[in-house]
Amino acid sequence: MTTNPRAGDTFPDFELPDHRKQPRRLSGYTRPSPLDERLGFDDGYPLILVFGRGFFCPRDQQQMRGLVRFQSELAVNYCKLVTVSADPPMVQAAFRAGLGAEWPFLSDEKREAINALGILDETEGEYAGVSRPFTFVLGPDLTVHRVYDGWFFVGRPTLEELRRDLREIMQSRKDYRYEAYDTPEVKSIRIPQQEWAGGAPPLGANGLPVARGEVRSFDVAAGVGTISTGAPDGDVFFSFTAIPGEGYRTLRPGTPVSFELVEHELGPTARNVRRERPHQERSS
Repeated sequence: MTTNPRAGDTFPDFELPDHRKQPRRLSGYTRPSPLDERLGFDDGYPLILVFGRGFFCPRDQQQMRGLVRFQSELAVNYCKLVTVSADPPMVQAAFRAGLGAEWPFLSDEKREAINALGILDETEGEYAGVSRPFTFVLGPDLTVHRVYDGWFFVGRPTLEELRRDLREIMQSRKDYRYEAYDTPEVKSIRIPQQEWAGGAPPLGANGLPVARGEVRSFDVAAGVGTISTGAPDGDVFFSFTAIPGEGYRTLRPGTPVSFELVEHELGPTARNVRRERPHQERSS
């Protein structure tokens, strides 16, 4: 691991248990979504990584309350936030719930990452051997963008400083500008809703081949799914925007569907996805 990481260094991609005792790796938070990957926007997301002294520290409590006010903004900005301390997962879970925090709290109870990073505090009395308070702002590839040493509270980043850092990172993304989405390639996958404003056209009316299959999976949070057709080249990807209609649309796994097939360099993609009645009803 890199000791005392500085701007420009690559931050170690460590794995720690979260507040539910589930192992989590940092790169799991920064990787691009399935839809972004399909669109070719594979940059990933920036990460604010906060090392704290623990639940007992009033300065940590104050910083966490500020971040609670910031968390909804981070969600719509596609930016990630993770807290790390030496508190055990059960304590992390209680602290997180009391704050009303929705981001993951990772437990470095054995001080492995804290020691390796060179930020162990050995001066504390009752709570010896905790992390010194640092905030690292990381790019999607875990490159350190900025480091804040919060030994004194004034050294911890303000929300405006974090906005500035995240803006600087996000501006380098392939899709930061509107024009990135206004292309035929992107519109074949992320379909503008106005295409369905007058009702969905008949399947195949645009010359695309029509196929049938069954929804294998649909991630409600991400708004993407896959359709199984039994073809040897694998499942067909689709976005919720490929389902004609208004608002947010979903399809349950197991739903039989018909759709138009779009060939894409990253694999086949569906558009104009329509529910079908079960086979026995269609044939009756």
